Amino acid sequence: MTATTRTLSATALVLALGSALSIATVSTAQAADANMEKCFGVAMKGKNDCAAGAGTTCAGTAKMDYQANAWKHVPKGTCGTIESETSPTGFGQLEAFKAKS
Repeated sequence: MTATTRTLSATALVLALGSALSIATVSTAQAADANMEKCFGVAMKGKNDCAAGAGTTCAGTAKMDYQANAWKHVPKGTCGTIESETSPTGFGQLEAFKAKS
């Protein structure tokens, strides 16, 4: 086996291993997402998970605590039990809402 052949074999092995690890990570992430839900109105300023509505770009961009259009991932079934100072019900919501005055 030449040095070039060994280098190519090692590179192929590293790429294959990297691909396998990536697939495993994606599968794990998808399983975790299946047990989570978006909960609006419970994120603290700058601590939202993503898409905090107009004027924001993504994670960490909520402009205020309990922002009505900013969400956090929480375990499925718990959103309605998490307090929210801006929600009409006083608890997190599964969809963005208009903050109470």
